Amino acid sequence: MSNNNQEDNTIYRVVVNHEEQYSIWPDYKEIPGGWKTVDKTGDKQACLDYIKEVWTDMRPLGLRSQMWKAATDR
Repeated sequence: MSNNNQEDNTIYRVVVNHEEQYSIWPDYKEIPGGWKTVDKTGDKQACLDYIKEVWTDMRPLGLRSQMWKAATDR
């Protein structure tokens, strides 16, 4: 039986890193270094929907900061 046919019953947490990039992580696993939770858990689709709603600018924070500084230094 293929894994594609099995239902994913995993509960996930939404996590974010220091560059404000989002991901999901299984709730039963320890969060990797450099990531923190954003108080959103649920099934995979609910977490991905949340990320789609809140992560409107996918550029890393460092890049956004550099671009903002360049724009204001003119």
